[in-house]
Amino acid sequence: MELRVNGKVYKANVSPETPLLWVIREHLRLTGTKFGCLKAICGSCTVLVDGEPVRSCSFPVKNAEGKEITTVEGIPRNHPVKIAWKEVGVPQCGYCQSGQIVQAYALLSKNPRPTREEIVSAMNGNLCRCGTYPRIIRAIMRASEMLR
Repeated sequence: MELRVNGKVYKANVSPETPLLWVIREHLRLTGTKFGCLKAICGSCTVLVDGEPVRSCSFPVKNAEGKEITTVEGIPRNHPVKIAWKEVGVPQCGYCQSGQIVQAYALLSKNPRPTREEIVSAMNGNLCRCGTYPRIIRAIMRASEMLR
């Protein structure tokens, strides 16, 4: 199976039903995407497939073949989302942060000027056990300012 991840083409000899998360982490060794609940509930494993956020723990790799997959490693270091995340000091334990950053990146890619309510709605499915939600919202608003 051939996959395009973060602009590079990879080959993986896996079952088509293998969750995309396992392929990304175990076969491609891109470990930024985190294993969380394995039930597509927490959002730690969020990646983009053709620009749309998906929970890679429950997304069969066959559904990603021929599409562009973006992981947290594929978001440039100088992207406003990553800069704002550092400026605001969002991470606490950090475990959910890669999924949060990918979800925020997807939001701002489609809506560079979201309202607070739109941010809350877009980020609603990404859980943070440390409760950094207010800082996540501030970071997205700051990233939005940088995009103007």
